[in-house]
Amino acid sequence: MSRTVTTSDRPTCAPSRAARELGLKRGEFDLAVNLGFIRTVPDEGGGGPRVALAEIDHLRSGDGFPDALRERVATVGTTAGAELMDVAPTRFTSLARYGLLIPVTFYLNRYRAVVWLYLAEELRQFAAEGSHTRLLTARRTPTEIREGLKAGMDRRPRNWRGRHVGFLTRQAGDDPWARAGAVACLLDPADVADVVRDPQERTRLARCHPRLPAHGAPGSPTAELAEALMTASEPDEVAWFRADLAHTMETARRHHPVAATLSTAPLAAANPLMPLPAPPAGPRSLVPLLPAPPAAPNPLVPLPAPATGPDPLAPLPVPPAPPNPLVPLPAPPTGPALLAPPPAPEAERRPAPIDPTPPHGLLSWLRRRRRRPAG
Repeated sequence: MSRTVTTSDRPTCAPSRAARELGLKRGEFDLAVNLGFIRTVPDEGGGGPRVALAEIDHLRSGDGFPDALRERVATVGTTAGAELMDVAPTRFTSLARYGLLIPVTFYLNRYRAVVWLYLAEELRQFAAEGSHTRLLTARRTPTEIREGLKAGMDRRPRNWRGRHVGFLTRQAGDDPWARAGAVACLLDPADVADVVRDPQERTRLARCHPRLPAHGAPGSPTAELAEALMTASEPDEVAWFRADLAHTMETARRHHPVAATLSTAPLAAANPLMPLPAPPAGPRSLVPLLPAPPAAPNPLVPLPAPATGPDPLAPLPVPPAPPNPLVPLPAPPTGPALLAPPPAPEAERRPAPIDPTPPHGLLSWLRRRRRRPAG
């Protein structure tokens, strides 16, 4: 029994397969991509980034694979980081809140507490730096750090946003709209609308927004807290992001205007049945407007009915037939004549007079009597 094995002829693969080929967890793979250790290419079909098979072969052939790659993306929390730097956890937290230790990622535990993670390799380098010895070995934390912590200073969210926008900008490459989207995704939508006034430009910018790390179900308290952490909040930070967005938008408008990025499909013909949009409000011009030309008749709409009157194309009406003398006329309808005077009231009626003419027999007798001779 023979078995046929089919291989894909595509030179790239999905991130999930690339992570398995490189022996990394998905979080480690995403971090390696952000740090630039693994190069990705855009998907021609419009999907997410993909990894070239040649890139996987190159990483697999490196010295110390896969342990060397795992060590470069290894992350630690506060407790493990403090042990790695040989300091107390409270000293580690103070240095991180003051902004000396920059987190690379974070997650929210089941109590919705933020857990910041740091690159183990960067912590080793910080501890090995001679100028940081006083910060690590002094009995008391320096005064400037203590005063900042008393005022509630916590630069960890801001440092993460500044680092993450660098990751997104690197992945955007030379596309000016993608670089502008990388900056806009960390700003509040109201600030973006204030900088980018054109609605079409905002629509184009929204299409270029990169995908931020997901934390919890959309709309959940965990997701809302993560969204607040990923949005610039401090005034000077917001001003810096707004200025950067305005600069990148000028570059995008100059190289790729919105008109060139919109779809090239022909616009649909105007529907004559739809009313025209109202003109924008504003002062009227002093020049009288010319009357608009009559609209062309729409062949799909029936013509209005003509005015009442004789139709020259209609046949002439047939004259009525003359009355037939052999057929009796119909009896007039019973009832009072229209021209007859109205009947007198009952009180004014009088009895008819008696006819003085005697009956016919009496007149004959009187005539015979007159004819007798006198005697």
